[in-house]
Amino acid sequence: MEIALTCLGIVLARIADVALGTVRTIFVFQGRKWSSFLLGFFEVLIWVVVVSRVIATVPENPWYAVAYAGGFALGNFVGIAIEGRIAFGRQVLRIFTREGDRMADHFRDHGHRVTIIDGRGRDGPVQILFVEVARRQTLGTLKVARELDPRCYYVVDDIRSASGK
Repeated sequence: MEIALTCLGIVLARIADVALGTVRTIFVFQGRKWSSFLLGFFEVLIWVVVVSRVIATVPENPWYAVAYAGGFALGNFVGIAIEGRIAFGRQVLRIFTREGDRMADHFRDHGHRVTIIDGRGRDGPVQILFVEVARRQTLGTLKVARELDPRCYYVVDDIRSASGK
């Protein structure tokens, strides 16, 4: 029973520290220094405590190593899910369409910043829209773009920094 509870504790601690590390890495990419600092502190604190316990006892109990590995794998999954729910930041959608003017008007009417550029695609003239959105709005905005032009093509990029209005 003690081994099972210790394994569970190791798995939960690894889920916590790896999830923190996953979110921290994304915050580093976004330039969120203080959030990254705090997450990194707690990530490493948990890691040191857990890894010291596992290394000291693995020769007698290899199940701890299995729990450690399982917690790491689950932590990646949980960290990505958490970060997806938080969805901090902004993105720019590049939408290639033949309905550019209508689509740009729609997005502007709904408060989005839009820049439109004329271009030439494989099958002739297209318009390229650059639409800035909060990450939480990305999927909904792309759904609207597909409703306005089911044949549109899009690319999504994260924005690390942008000038003010």
